[in-house]
Amino acid sequence: MTNKPPAEPSNNFDIMPLVNIMRQLRDPDNGCPWDVAQNFSTIAPYTIEEAYEVEDAIAQGDMNELKNELGDLLLQIIFHSQMADEAGSFALNDVITAICDKMTRRHPHVFGEVDQKDWDWEELKTEERGAKGQNSAMDDIALSLPAAMRAQKIQKRAAKTGFDWPDAASCAEKIAEEQRELFEATNAAEQHEEAGDLLFAAVNLVRHYKVDAETALRDANRKFERRFRAMEDMADGRFNALTLDEKEELWQAVKLKPHP
Repeated sequence: MTNKPPAEPSNNFDIMPLVNIMRQLRDPDNGCPWDVAQNFSTIAPYTIEEAYEVEDAIAQGDMNELKNELGDLLLQIIFHSQMADEAGSFALNDVITAICDKMTRRHPHVFGEVDQKDWDWEELKTEERGAKGQNSAMDDIALSLPAAMRAQKIQKRAAKTGFDWPDAASCAEKIAEEQRELFEATNAAEQHEEAGDLLFAAVNLVRHYKVDAETALRDANRKFERRFRAMEDMADGRFNALTLDEKEELWQAVKLKPHP
């Protein structure tokens, strides 16, 4: 039995109070001067920031904060949609309709007649890119993604074409090669290039272990920060004055603590 696709969106939904608030904020005569002055480019950094704050609330397991941050992120969608509506490009209803169409199209095993075993997400996305005239495997990878995340997406796309290292050991050898080339670099430009190659190779290695590079690095950042703060607390205000050996002793002590 086939499930019915979602009904066509209408204006009779709870999101309208927020839409009306944004319309009032953007009113040229009686709105907020700051909101009226914004455009897509000036708002984009806030959109990215709100997405990261959603992720942070999830990482902290704070459901109340997640609720609030999702609201902030939703506001960004309303903001962009309102500006597009004012420009005559599209409206919020078009955004909702487009994503409904995309999700039903990409899940024919749920909303269509395709059997689960015949469903291929990547194949569907490849067909969509082809319909847009995007014929390279590298097309449609957002330039503004965080570098580690974008590197992993690039590598996955390349791997889909058969262009990939055969195993993790090969990736590790490539890292050793890039380390050597960075060490042997003789000027700032070469060091910059070889450092990028080394980081790209490191992402490739963790991808072969099916580890998400962006999440792993983010967690490593948190762990280091947590341990560093613990060292500062143990030093009782004297951390900067300690020798490197003394700081290393604190580091090892912190690592031995539960949940360092």
